[in-house]
Amino acid sequence: MSTININKMKVNGLTFTVRTAGLNNSGNLVILLHGFPESSLMWAPLMIKLAEQGYRVAAPDQRGYSKSARPKGYQNYQMKLLSSDIIEIAKKIGFDSKFHLVGHDIGAVVGWTVATLYPEFLKSWTALSVPDWPAYLWALNNDPVQKKKGSYVHLFQHKFVPELILRHSHYKTLKDLWEGFPESTIHAYTELFSQKGALTGAVNWYRALLQLPQIEYSPVKVPTKFIWGNQDLAIARGGVNKNKAYVSGPYQFAELNAGHWFMEFNQDEISNQIFSHIKKYDD
Repeated sequence: MSTININKMKVNGLTFTVRTAGLNNSGNLVILLHGFPESSLMWAPLMIKLAEQGYRVAAPDQRGYSKSARPKGYQNYQMKLLSSDIIEIAKKIGFDSKFHLVGHDIGAVVGWTVATLYPEFLKSWTALSVPDWPAYLWALNNDPVQKKKGSYVHLFQHKFVPELILRHSHYKTLKDLWEGFPESTIHAYTELFSQKGALTGAVNWYRALLQLPQIEYSPVKVPTKFIWGNQDLAIARGGVNKNKAYVSGPYQFAELNAGHWFMEFNQDEISNQIFSHIKKYDD
């Protein structure tokens, strides 16, 4: 059975914690991007499955989540920097050809950015839950349902307040989000966000998105699969429906009867969805 290793990789002047599996395999590399409020731990079951099918797999704890990759100032959490980290991690692994990319939640926004800025590096792109940034931003500004679901994004723009709310009563708000997760996972996430600067680093992703100029998001040419759960607590249908306008390459959309936490509650179904897309573009 394949095992998961935890590595330290220094790229872009920062040291990232990166979970890996099957790096001695001969298959293509698959990089998995976590969202908020999770870490690369969320991908552990999928990493094992991918490695056992011959893939090389890497899942970094991204900026703010890795203890030695928490630069101060939200300007250091721009999507162009987060996406550069992913390309440099792939190079650090020693992978000089195209790889598959999968991202969930705001990690999907990182993935959309990688697909926009670095299409030459990707064999395929699988987005979970969150549409491309222009589609989401349109919905956040124009769709009443998304405005309600995404109200936390505006809350996260304030100084200090989001961290105080998230830390209040022993991380009650976060623990409510993690309801039904394994106790060991909840403990690991609580430990992570208890570290100095971790909450601020995570929230800074959102501050950078709304308070700083973004890259120009041109239509994505990479073969793309977008998977969304119609019971998602954070993402409404408005931006989801608009997303296809921002993809010019091969595009597949899968709507699941599911919520937001795919890997925790829909592991087999979501794994099969990811496998089918990756294998289609393996050559």
